[in-house]
Amino acid sequence: MRKLFIFAVVLTGLSFSSVAFAQDSGLWLVRLRGANYSPTVTDGSGLGLSMQKKTYAEFDVSYFLSPNDAVELTLAAPQSQLAYSSVEGADVGHFKQWPVTLTGQHHFAGLQGVRPYVGAGLNYTRFSSVTLYDGAVSMQRNIFGPVLQLGLDVPVAQGWLVNVDIKKAWLKTDLSSGGSSLGGLKSDPLVISAGVGRRF
Repeated sequence: MRKLFIFAVVLTGLSFSSVAFAQDSGLWLVRLRGANYSPTVTDGSGLGLSMQKKTYAEFDVSYFLSPNDAVELTLAAPQSQLAYSSVEGADVGHFKQWPVTLTGQHHFAGLQGVRPYVGAGLNYTRFSSVTLYDGAVSMQRNIFGPVLQLGLDVPVAQGWLVNVDIKKAWLKTDLSSGGSSLGGLKSDPLVISAGVGRRF
């Protein structure tokens, strides 16, 4: 991820020094980004579970309702997570999580060479292939949580742009065993991503 951010900063510097920025336009914007997923885990079950940090590719598409307002859908492939228990002192299984995020955004126009934006919306995450404690512990499979977003697009040329994006989500899934609730597992991830996109 450090290399991705260095790449984005270098491209931004080159753009400022050598490109005459034109106001980007078009109803659609697509991006491909590298994302760093960093969860802040709070386990209310007493199992002492934690989750891994992950780096993965994500794809998003935005549709502009007006010159300044858009809706964005962000997708990534299902990610495998290894669960570690501080109580057991060992890995206790794994699961897959598939995140989908929908946000409404306001893009700030009129700034020379850059277009920052803020957003808010909803994250949907589906958990599957859960094998915690050899199947003795189950997870709530479908969860929803709020998301806040902050980002920056830097137009380069002919609709192409460099993007940096930060999302913070608040997510909670319930754990159970033998039909009895064990408590909630909060992940509350911070997702920092950088990449390229094109508006048309």
